[in-house]
Amino acid sequence: MTNTNTAPTLAPDFLPELMSFMSRPNGDDGAFNQLALKLFNHQFRHNLALQRFCRMQGKTPRTVRHWRDIPAVPINGFKELTLSCVPPEQCERVFMTSGTTRKDNRGRHYHPHLRVYDHSMKLHFAQRFMRGQPSIRMGILFPGEEMMPNSSLAHYLALAKQEFGAPGSAYFVGPDGMDVEGLCAVLEEAEATATPYALLGASYSFVHLMDALQRLGRRFSLPEGSKLFDTGGFKGQSRELGAVEFYEMLQHYFGVAPARCTNMYGMTELSTQFYDDGNAQQPAVKSGPHWIRTRAVNPLTGQDVPEGERGVLVHCDLANFNSTTTLLTEDVGVIVPDGFLLLGRAEGAQAKGCSLAMDAFLQATAE
Repeated sequence: MTNTNTAPTLAPDFLPELMSFMSRPNGDDGAFNQLALKLFNHQFRHNLALQRFCRMQGKTPRTVRHWRDIPAVPINGFKELTLSCVPPEQCERVFMTSGTTRKDNRGRHYHPHLRVYDHSMKLHFAQRFMRGQPSIRMGILFPGEEMMPNSSLAHYLALAKQEFGAPGSAYFVGPDGMDVEGLCAVLEEAEATATPYALLGASYSFVHLMDALQRLGRRFSLPEGSKLFDTGGFKGQSRELGAVEFYEMLQHYFGVAPARCTNMYGMTELSTQFYDDGNAQQPAVKSGPHWIRTRAVNPLTGQDVPEGERGVLVHCDLANFNSTTTLLTEDVGVIVPDGFLLLGRAEGAQAKGCSLAMDAFLQATAE
């Protein structure tokens, strides 16, 4: 078995069409499917590990006619194999997973350049978090890219500050930890001047901040138009909280109602993020832009579960032009009319199904 083309370009000829599709207000199913098949053909030709996996399932560009039929790569495949259409050394950036279980076995997502990733982030962030507002003063509760050059979240938040942060936007996490005193001064100023303010960061950063505010006996009432943005969970980072308690605490310490709190669901292995439209109710419906589609499947068969039933989420992300469009996660969810409900990590039979799917992937891609 040989690769049919060993000299892929860093900028495939479909990129203008892809970025144009992303820039539209919405995308129809036919155009999405056509692009998904173009990307599958490109990745099948240039990504030998993916090609082996697809061939083992009898899926090739000749037999796959719909994006739902593109084989879903188990997310842990990014830890075990190089999933890239171009040599890693030619890539502008590699994003790496946090490695909370094994620091020496981190998933790697290779980006020949960040034009598509950045385009995806800015378009959807403007719509879902900024909601038409051109800029807002921001406080970032996460290290900058100079501290974490392989973190997709560090790059994401740097883009948010660069593109949408009003003058005075700043980081409040650095080499010495969180600058709680400096942040309190800025929040006091926002209160005094009635200037809307946005705090953005990892969920566990907010927990650490609120614990510090509790020790200091401080709380704030940020002005109308202020908003909060969190992403990720708490396991292995800080004490665990339920979502309802977490957003109630945010309202208590910052005076921002759950409806003005946005949670982002993303992952290193994707190039597109999902958002909710506030957290007044739990679980909040997550949804993405028109260039990403989500299914809930039985991980053993890869087939969609009946509507309304729990399944493991599969995402098909057209912005993942260099790795693989289609990922089998380890997250359980339910598809609903406007998106999906994220219910937690796979356990029991579903976790076993994900493990078996990963075993099958490794067997299919073995040299």
